[in-house]
Amino acid sequence: MKALFVNGSPRENWTTAQMLEKAMQGAADAGAEVEMVHLYDDAFKGCVSCFACKVKNSKTNGLCAYRDALTPILEKALAADVLVIGSPIYFSHPTGPVRSFMERLMFPVLTYNAKVDPETGAVKSTILDRKIACGMIYTMGCPEEMIAYCHYPEMFAETDKFLNMLFGYGETVYTHNAYQFDDYSKYDVADYVEPFRAKYREEQYPKDLESAYELGQRLVQKAKEE
Repeated sequence: MKALFVNGSPRENWTTAQMLEKAMQGAADAGAEVEMVHLYDDAFKGCVSCFACKVKNSKTNGLCAYRDALTPILEKALAADVLVIGSPIYFSHPTGPVRSFMERLMFPVLTYNAKVDPETGAVKSTILDRKIACGMIYTMGCPEEMIAYCHYPEMFAETDKFLNMLFGYGETVYTHNAYQFDDYSKYDVADYVEPFRAKYREEQYPKDLESAYELGQRLVQKAKEE
């Protein structure tokens, strides 16, 4: 049982990484072999629209054919039983490296030759013959009241939909009011922001970390049931 954790934050020890580490701990405690990779460690591109992954009877059918530093990470992701992707929210979306990773992971396994199960009516839109239990962890600096205003729930649901469609399962956990700096007095930001973050950090953030831990455990259990 292998679980891969993908850090899509430029920071390797702040909120996103901390949430991923908790999820990784939960997965390890549930019996998985765990590994973390940091996308910002390498330079790579998003999908280059070569369509080599769709060429009939080719070695690259179903695989991203573009070779760069992301290639071994994609191979690990497709071989994993559990995949958890973490990202801060920048301008209402995951970071650029996360978007690039997901493009090159998801598009090759998407098939335009969708099949309908005659008994259940379910549509199969993936060429994968196995399932990967997937989770998304999002971190954001905005307060809770901004989450709905920014339509984040819809964005989360859309990603979960594609994870379910292509890999068989997907769910999301998140934390908000995330700390951005050690010392807010040094930066050109509203002074009132930091006390609210400090209160959240003390009272709610430990609960968010526990949610991440439970996500890791839950995904491993989901993978074992498949």
